[in-house]
Amino acid sequence: MAAGRRVGAVLCDLDGVLRVWGDLAEVDRVRGLPPGTVGGAAFRAERLLPAVTGLVSDEEWRAAVAADLVAVCGSAEAAREAVAAWGRQPSQVDADVLALVAEVRRGGVPVVLVSNGTTRLEADLAACGLDGAVDAVLNTARFGHAKPDPRVYLAAAGLAGVPVERCLFVDDSAGNVAAATALGMHGHHHDGATGLRAALDGHGLLG
Repeated sequence: MAAGRRVGAVLCDLDGVLRVWGDLAEVDRVRGLPPGTVGGAAFRAERLLPAVTGLVSDEEWRAAVAADLVAVCGSAEAAREAVAAWGRQPSQVDADVLALVAEVRRGGVPVVLVSNGTTRLEADLAACGLDGAVDAVLNTARFGHAKPDPRVYLAAAGLAGVPVERCLFVDDSAGNVAAATALGMHGHHHDGATGLRAALDGHGLLG
């Protein structure tokens, strides 16, 4: 780490930052459902929070979402198929963001992935080639608490081996970023690789 550099670690979100999704409402449209029906059921707090804090497995979460959708889908089989199709929606790694992460790491600064993930996260990271792209992963489903709980940020800083005030937290959720800065971290609300490059460069983390 260069002398005088204030930021000594980058804590980075996965979805919406390193991994981006296509049009998730397509699953609804092809079934004649209002846009956001399946995703809305999946992301209801009472369904999502147990999944991202490890109280239920990824499979149990999806089964519960399907059960919630039986009436709107017309049958249990149709609901299960809709949830399965939603889970197969295409995603891709943002190559520009990945290149920035690699550049930060080449400079000797650790990058920790901090995701409100389910028990499927590790398999997802391996499938998209991100399992070796960061120095550590904090999967909230394994940790038992989810962003914006302060314990998540403190644990991520611990994985990086850097005090909270020397961490830069990157997330596409403004609320999650606000929670990080409330703890004394630097924060960047992600809206694309161009802005991220500027933020990293501003902290002396590139080149």
